[in-house]
This record gives sequence, structure tokens and C-alpha cells, in this order.
Amino acid sequence: MATIRPFAGIRPAPAYAKEVAALPYDVMNTQEAREMVKGKPYSFLHIDRAEIDLPPDTDPYSPAVYQKAKETLETFEKQGIFIQDETPCLYLYRLTMDGRSQTGLVVCTSIDEYQNNIIKKHEFTRADKEADRIRHVDTLNANTGPIFLAYRENPQAAEIMAAEVKKFPLYDFIAEDGIGHTVWRIDDNDTIQALVKSFQTVDSLYIADGHHRNASAVKVGLKRREEKPDYTGEEEFNFYLSVLFPAQELHILDYNRLVKDLNGHTKEAFLAKLEEKFQITPAKTAVHPPKAHTFGLYLAGQWYLLEAKAEILSDHPVEGLDVSILQREVLTPLLAIGDPRTDKRIDFVGGIRGLGELEKRVDSGEMALAFSMFPTSMAELMATADAGLTMPPKSTWFEPKLRSGLFLHDLGK
Repeated sequence: MATIRPFAGIRPAPAYAKEVAALPYDVMNTQEAREMVKGKPYSFLHIDRAEIDLPPDTDPYSPAVYQKAKETLETFEKQGIFIQDETPCLYLYRLTMDGRSQTGLVVCTSIDEYQNNIIKKHEFTRADKEADRIRHVDTLNANTGPIFLAYRENPQAAEIMAAEVKKFPLYDFIAEDGIGHTVWRIDDNDTIQALVKSFQTVDSLYIADGHHRNASAVKVGLKRREEKPDYTGEEEFNFYLSVLFPAQELHILDYNRLVKDLNGHTKEAFLAKLEEKFQITPAKTAVHPPKAHTFGLYLAGQWYLLEAKAEILSDHPVEGLDVSILQREVLTPLLAIGDPRTDKRIDFVGGIRGLGELEKRVDSGEMALAFSMFPTSMAELMATADAGLTMPPKSTWFEPKLRSGLFLHDLGK
């Protein structure tokens, strides 16, 4: 069973919600964040990336950055930009993009259920990225970015949520990128308890996005337990901020690859090697792969459709993924990309930026070739997590992104 828990959310006053809401801290670098907050004094990036309000040469991981984040949050609270609900609540958060909506339940989830694999992951995390968010959460004494979780089905919750979204929303705005954000507060105790009970029938929750935030939130909770050995398990630090979405509403985009050089191959030699494993068809326009096990290749101003031959396919939940096929059959043996997490010759571009971005970077000479990918499916993600396995890096790109700053969870004393 999955445990969900209401919390007294720290959140923007309604008049400031649109101004506060910001993209997650990890989808931009420091310089991009500095540009994004120009004319936006209340953007949550002032808290999530507090180095933007310090001198340009500031180390983004210095203690001064985390202290600045804490000071900014406290200032926003004093100014009434942020308020806190008086009683524990649940919230509904709907995102609408291109006419398609997904509605999640904003809750606190249990650090023990992450430890016990009820909350399942599908990616490895990096210690340096965890350390940053551990210090951020610990210094602010709050979960500041929600974890994006998915579940297979919960008919009882769906019925309750369908009734709740007919009520007047707490927030309802369209962000600069055209994505709609609507939030409802659920403060009726009977409704809260019915939702809590409904998730007791859900066997697993799956991390869709936010593996580093999740691992960091859990480690802060475990750190607090060490500092307070007489803890009961009911303290707020035993739980962390999450948004739970039904898997069927989620949309994964392609996560495309760019490589700097051909590893010494000529174009002709490289294509000849590819032809041993793939059926290759020149294309007149940019290739959006039409189905699983097909790929687009952009090389020397020409697009090709690649179709994997049967002998390189696999029924294994990870080895059968398109990202695994490309890594195993092309990136490692032909292009000498050993570890895509650390190799500087490969880059990744989320599908939200379009195939034109791939063409631009290859045509400029920055990169030698690009691969467009067929999106990983939610079924593949959950099968990987259920098997206790992990996907290759950059396997999934979810859109739309949850905005940070709409909900904070106070970890208490």
C-alpha cells in the first residue's frame, strides 16, 4: 500500500502565484536562471538558484548560496508573498499543454516507502547533485520542489478528484510558455481521509521525474532521524513533497542524442557499419521515428530512417529499450561513447525543443551527427522499475514540467 499524508502547505498568496511559479532548478544553468528572473522579483528561482542574487563569481554550492535561499524565503514570508495553510490539506494540481491535461494529487509521501521500494526509481543518481539538494532542503527546513510520481490506477481517487475539480480553484493561470496551471485545495477532513484510504490499495508509486530531489529529500529525513533518535515516525521530516499522477495521463517526449564526431570514421564507412544492424532509408524531411525500434539519423545535412534488425532486439525490460539499443549497437562500438553520463562528446536534447535544434547544432559544426528517438513509454518505465532495474541516462523527458514554488512542505522541528 502507498501512504499519502496531508500537510499545511506553504504557498504563494493567490495574487502572486503566477509570479512565483518557476521551472525546476535543474532544467537551466546559472546564467540562464539570471536571465529568466529579470523583471521577476518574486520568481522562485531566487530561492531555488539563490546564487543568481550573489556576485557572478559565487560558487553555486557555497554555504552562502543556501543561506541566501533561506533569507529570501523568510523575506517572502514576511512580505506576505508566501502564506501557510492553517491545517493539513491535500491539493490538486492540473497542468494543461496543447489542449491535453494531467491532474495530480499533491501530498506528502513516506521516506520509509522509498527505502522499502514501494516508491520505485528507474534511474541512478549522482552524489554531487544529491548533495546540493540535501543542503538546500536542510538549510531551508522545507521540501521546495515536488517529486513527480505516477501510479497505475486508482478508480476511487479518480472519482473524488473529478468532483473536486468542479469547485472554484485556488490558482488558475497560464505561464509564459502557454502551459496552464490550476490548483485546488482539499481541506475537508472526510474527503482527505477518503483519498488517503484509496491509496492504500495502490501497490507502487513510480518516480517519473525528480530522482535527485527524491533521494535528497529522503536523506534529509534520515539525517533528522539521526539527530532525533527518539523520533516517533509522525514528524514532518519523515515525509516529503510529491505530486501523484495517473500514469495514463502522462506524456513522455523523445530524448534525443548529439555526438561531436564520427570517431575517425568517414560518413560512408559509418553508414556501412550501421547497415550491418539497421535498415537505412534516406529521408527528404526530418525524421520523427514512427514506432519503437526506429531512429532518425541526421548526418552531413541528410536525414535517414534507421530500423533495427531483428537480431539486435531484446525482450529484456532494459536491454530492449531503444536508448539501450542505440547505446549498445552504435554509441559504444562505433562512436566510442562509453559512459554517456560523463562523456563530453555526447549531448542530450529534450524533444520539447524540436528536431530543428538537432539540425542547427549539426549544421553549425558544433556536432557531427544527431539521433532522434522514439519516446520511451510509461509501460516501459514501470516495467523497468518493477524489475528493480535502471534505465540508461536521459531515457525520458516529461512535459509539461511541474512548476516549483507553488507548494512547500515545512519539515518541522
